[in-house]
Amino acid sequence: MAKQSAPVKKNQTVTLTFEDLTHEGNGVGKINGYPLFVPYALPGEVGDVKVVKVKKNFGFGKLLDLHTSSPERVEPPCDVFYKCGGCQLQHMSYDAQLTMKQDQVRNTLKKIAHLEHVQVHPTIGMKDPWRYRNKVQMPVGAKADGELITGFYQKRSHRIIEGMETCIIQDEENDRMVEAVRRIADRLGITAYDEETDQGVLRHIMVRTGEETNDAMIILVTRTQKLPHRDELVKELTGTYPHIKSIVHNINDKQTNVILGKKTEIVWGDAYIYDKIGDVTFAISPQSFYQVNPKQTKVLYEKAMEYAQISSTDTVVDAYCGIGTISLFLAQQAKQVYGVEVVPEAVEDAKKNATLNGITNAAFYVGEAEKVMSWWTAQGMRPDVIVVDPPRKGCDEELLKAMTDMQPERIVYVSCNPSTLARDLRILEDSGYEVKEVQPVDMFPQTMHVECVSWLEKRT
Repeated sequence: MAKQSAPVKKNQTVTLTFEDLTHEGNGVGKINGYPLFVPYALPGEVGDVKVVKVKKNFGFGKLLDLHTSSPERVEPPCDVFYKCGGCQLQHMSYDAQLTMKQDQVRNTLKKIAHLEHVQVHPTIGMKDPWRYRNKVQMPVGAKADGELITGFYQKRSHRIIEGMETCIIQDEENDRMVEAVRRIADRLGITAYDEETDQGVLRHIMVRTGEETNDAMIILVTRTQKLPHRDELVKELTGTYPHIKSIVHNINDKQTNVILGKKTEIVWGDAYIYDKIGDVTFAISPQSFYQVNPKQTKVLYEKAMEYAQISSTDTVVDAYCGIGTISLFLAQQAKQVYGVEVVPEAVEDAKKNATLNGITNAAFYVGEAEKVMSWWTAQGMRPDVIVVDPPRKGCDEELLKAMTDMQPERIVYVSCNPSTLARDLRILEDSGYEVKEVQPVDMFPQTMHVECVSWLEKRT
């Protein structure tokens, strides 16, 4: 039987009607049933597309011209949107973004988990979906004449976008502090790190702020063990921005894409800055994992609390507890919360945060969640509720088994990846739990990412 070839060839120009969106926000159009994925195209649009890549079952195209535009198409307010890889959806109205994310979650649950009838609520969005990020980390580069530049990388490259004055999803003050560091470092003759030669000094400028407190922390990442002109840098920055509470030097002398190295030194001020989510105060260190959108984090945690239905007699386990953000929220209503996390520094921070808030009914343990929880089960612990908030790769099967072995009445699963969420929900369904509802929350407006809270009940 002859091998069937794709109905299009590379560099061919075709006219497409776009029917759908991928989970990455690309438009989908078909030629004789063969799908082409095209960035920046929206459903309902008709346009000319240049075929740029052909595979056996699908291809990729570049949008050349639109004959028919979608009513959901808007002009991206960012000057470098089409160059930068940070945002994917600025060409789409915000209402359309929220609908797309709800559809993405619903379709993924159907396709991967075969959960046809689970209620997926409309995505909870923001009143103002701009300037929401409380952390910025900018790579530093240099022009041909050596002048320092900062900016995000162009798509699929490590070339910094020149002339990028601002990022409109970052906190505006953070933007200005990055620019101030760049300007001062340039004037003092501090060189930019060069990835190709592994030479130079300044690799990244990172700024973190507290939404409620306005505390600011600046982290300067260098290849070198010493931070050149540190006193002048500190004097100028703290003189210009009095709300800076901490200036930190991080040393990363490895040839790597990882931003932060292992060695950190407090150059000026405090080791922590503080922020509040609801009534709980958190101490944030340079390497703490802390959600980048505090307004929506509060929405997310309130939904997790609602689904957990915790009473004053309940015991709760929080797997992947990090610095205790969800645990301390839960502890306000529970009898006892046990948090487990594999990163020792995060557990230390969680304990400090409990003390900081006068919370005495939350205990934190270092270890792999599946092993610690299995040990707790062997000791006779039977929590009423388990809350899990894993990284993008989701939960290992061993952890899912450790959760179901504990036989909690409810499981609340917080996820930043609908695909791994769907995979894990299928396993939990097959292990005696029923998925009741899923609530998407837009933690990352203008991007393709979506966070979800899922509510599961033990079947009787």
